[in-house]
Amino acid sequence: MEKKWWHKKTAYQIYPKSFYDSNGDGIGDLRGIVEKLDYLKELGIGILWLSPVYASPWADQGYDIKDYYDIDPRFGAMEDMDLLLAEAKKRDMAVLMDLVVNHCSDEHQWFKKACQDPDGEYGKFFYFQEKKDEKLPCNWRSYFGGPVWEPVEGTDKYYLHVFHKKQPDLNWENPKLRQEIYKMINWWLKKGVAGFRIDAIINIKKPDAFKDYPADREDGLCDMGQVLAHAHGIGEFLGEMKRETFEIWDALTIGEVFNVEDSQLREFVGEAGYFSSMFDFRETLEGKSVLGWYDCQIPTPDAYKRCCFESQRIMEDVGYLSNIIENHDEPRGVSHYLPSYGQNERGKKLLAAMYFMLKGLPFIYQGQELGMENKAFSSIEEIDDISTKEEYRRCLEVGYHKDQALKAAGHYSRDNARTPFQWSDEPNGGFTKGEPWLGVNDNYQRINAREQMGRKDSVWAFYRQLIALREHATYGDTVVYGRTEPVLEEERNIMAYFRRGEGQDILVIGNFDEEPKTVTIAGIKEQGQVLLNNCGSVDMDGGRIRLESCQAVVIGYGKKY
Repeated sequence: MEKKWWHKKTAYQIYPKSFYDSNGDGIGDLRGIVEKLDYLKELGIGILWLSPVYASPWADQGYDIKDYYDIDPRFGAMEDMDLLLAEAKKRDMAVLMDLVVNHCSDEHQWFKKACQDPDGEYGKFFYFQEKKDEKLPCNWRSYFGGPVWEPVEGTDKYYLHVFHKKQPDLNWENPKLRQEIYKMINWWLKKGVAGFRIDAIINIKKPDAFKDYPADREDGLCDMGQVLAHAHGIGEFLGEMKRETFEIWDALTIGEVFNVEDSQLREFVGEAGYFSSMFDFRETLEGKSVLGWYDCQIPTPDAYKRCCFESQRIMEDVGYLSNIIENHDEPRGVSHYLPSYGQNERGKKLLAAMYFMLKGLPFIYQGQELGMENKAFSSIEEIDDISTKEEYRRCLEVGYHKDQALKAAGHYSRDNARTPFQWSDEPNGGFTKGEPWLGVNDNYQRINAREQMGRKDSVWAFYRQLIALREHATYGDTVVYGRTEPVLEEERNIMAYFRRGEGQDILVIGNFDEEPKTVTIAGIKEQGQVLLNNCGSVDMDGGRIRLESCQAVVIGYGKKY
């Protein structure tokens, strides 16, 4: 594998609206991020990914963009963005923007002009169709529920939106549209961003014809995942975008890609792939159901282990994955993947070690380094997220009581990850001096950055140690480039794997069980060096290791055996 500047880095996702409010209006902002750069530097972060800060009406938290060349005033101004880029550079931090080009806002000038003349130049930037035999053009279901077609006022036409109705899909079949997008990408790269996280990119290629597919619910509609399986030829668009933009600037690009066949992975993230890396969503997709969140199953530790190992095996000789346990679209990882007895600091460190030490670029979502947890919502009125409200309605539709519906939808709610960052035990968790746009988790007095940064055994301190291992004098290259070799795969509630390097090996092992477990690793002939341990001590003798409940250990071996 060709070594890249970003391989040894650790990436950190910032959800600007909830990170830090510098002016007291209850909304996080760019100046707030600048003020907290030293916090991120101390943690060991080298790459920042900003969720959208473009001008937007915020129908979907900024993922509905009305001007790609402007900053939303709630976050500040372009001068604040320039300051952030400059201050990040001083601290040797690269900044990634969120690239949202499957759709824009219905308030974007392109769409406004398109609605005035759907058959004109800008009408071809989108998808406009008329009904067929008094029926909508096709039965595809939006990711947020309901049909993907919305009427254009004053006409007999409908426009396509696979997400929110205020997010019309861009027509990538139109070369003029693509050139406008490439122009914008190059503008941001010239400004100084290091690259992009690329949102929902797999959706830019639609099937050749708008037609019905077999319905998967009683509403007669079809899930977009099934629809996209019939869309072919996306590589033409992605290859062109890379040549016209990313390749010119040697940009770092992380694709949000869900449904690529294993045989296509080299095209996406191989040495000559469309993207530098792509997120590993196998774990986040585990247990999901097309019927709705109420039908989803929370992954067991063994299911989580299986998903991780499947991804590592598939990608070993292909390219570099980006590993996550949570993001702005998911519940808090510690509330989702850990059994109830493990939802404590020891368990949080266990989960951190198990994912972080896998081969790939590790991403930390803001607050994850503190072990921030899901919020206990008491009412649907506390929730802002549009997808949660739709899933709550869906629960009621299938017969759930309101309390049951809130519990089912609340667990998976995207607002779990969007509650304000907990900086201290001060009011509103130190996030703002005003009224926060979204309620702070009630546990902020117990879980906050100020308390954890002052304690050597905190979750924050453990993440800092994990990050430092990527630069370890002896084992750093093994952490970054070593092969992943799973062991003890059939051992219930044990996750164990080697990272095999050039002359150095690392064993990563954790016990997800409620009880202590003793295991034997075959072939180990020497006592290893304990690099990291989330418990007081490690009971081991060569290949025999006794692990307490939720204990995680990282052990280095200087020689192969």
